[in-house]
Amino acid sequence: MDHSIELRYGAQIIPLSLSEQADIFQIREPDQKITPSLFSSRLEAGLQRMRPDLSDVSIVVGDKTRLCGYPEYLPVLVKTLEDFGVRRNRLTVFIAYGTHARQSDDECRAAYGDVYENLRFIHHDCTDDRCFSNVGKTAGGTRVRIRKDILDTTFLVTFGAISHHYFAGYGGGRKLVFPGLGHRESIYHNHGLFLDRDRRTLSLHCRSGVLDRNPLAEDLAEFETFRPADLAVHGILDSKGRVCDLMPGSGTGHFRNACAMHGKNCEIATDREYGLVIASGGGFPKDINFIQSHKAIENASKFVRDNGTLIVLAQCADGIGSSTFLPWFGMGGWETAFDKLATNYEGNGGTALSMMAKSQRIRIFMVTDLDEKRCRTIGVEKISVDQAKTFINGSAGPLAAIPNAGMLVKISVETR
Repeated sequence: MDHSIELRYGAQIIPLSLSEQADIFQIREPDQKITPSLFSSRLEAGLQRMRPDLSDVSIVVGDKTRLCGYPEYLPVLVKTLEDFGVRRNRLTVFIAYGTHARQSDDECRAAYGDVYENLRFIHHDCTDDRCFSNVGKTAGGTRVRIRKDILDTTFLVTFGAISHHYFAGYGGGRKLVFPGLGHRESIYHNHGLFLDRDRRTLSLHCRSGVLDRNPLAEDLAEFETFRPADLAVHGILDSKGRVCDLMPGSGTGHFRNACAMHGKNCEIATDREYGLVIASGGGFPKDINFIQSHKAIENASKFVRDNGTLIVLAQCADGIGSSTFLPWFGMGGWETAFDKLATNYEGNGGTALSMMAKSQRIRIFMVTDLDEKRCRTIGVEKISVDQAKTFINGSAGPLAAIPNAGMLVKISVETR
């Protein structure tokens, strides 16, 4: 008997048949707990307990690559704040782009719903030196530049989904303020902690699901102490991006609890490796571009043995997703790119080095809208869905399938 699975590709669904010997790794879908009414009640309880100064309120949200049920739940947050006396003209929403490109108004309407027309939204620009104040430096050497309007606000709210991050451990939460609202130079310095300059490799502790002893994550935690959120709303999503829970609270413990909840749903403890793995990035928006799809490639690669094969379905309708990624592949190889990045971290250099490391260890194929030239540049081979099926049918060794590799993370049995 065959396994029948469905892999998402952009907005499409690709059906596949696998032999019964194939292992299929799925995330554990979280229970649907949250409703607008329950979310409002939780917010009310928190605000009554905190009794904050709501004379000037700032809300930080993710961009289109990090959605969190905003059209349904952002109005609930706004109304609850207004019920506690917040004046609409004293409420500002910041879009935490980090170094990502600014969205169009149409993209913002799709991401945030009607509130985009009714509230003041600030499109963060990490290159605008005028909007930052310098307030210190972390032990890791990152200059702490924080937006002046965030420093001046009386009540700072972050609202975003918890996710795994391949070198920061987890995304969401504190990452909305930094690097989400960070200065480009500081963001690049923090990301540069991904490099182990002594061993000339990528840091072994900078990986998904790891916060302790992770130099980059610890730098983020220290940065947060300069201006922590007064209220952090952490979202727990299912594999289709639907919000299943929203957890309002504050502090490091609250963030770590949300990370643990997300990890419980999305981590697989196994040391088994496979000769062939086929994986989906999870469909739109997780495979909207290559930079976002790299999360799935990184996660799925952990299941592939040395010299094995990985096939990833990732549409990448918006192309690469950054102009700072491809140039790293024209510098003459790993050593040259590493030296340049270690001297002056820029753009998506860490992602480029990570791809170089994976393509040296395993063979990577992509079903994608990217053209063949770009695929060759980044060390992957473009194939069709039919060619992917031919690989699967001809596989004689152990095979694994991961329908949502953008979320599912392999954890060593020893670390459990």
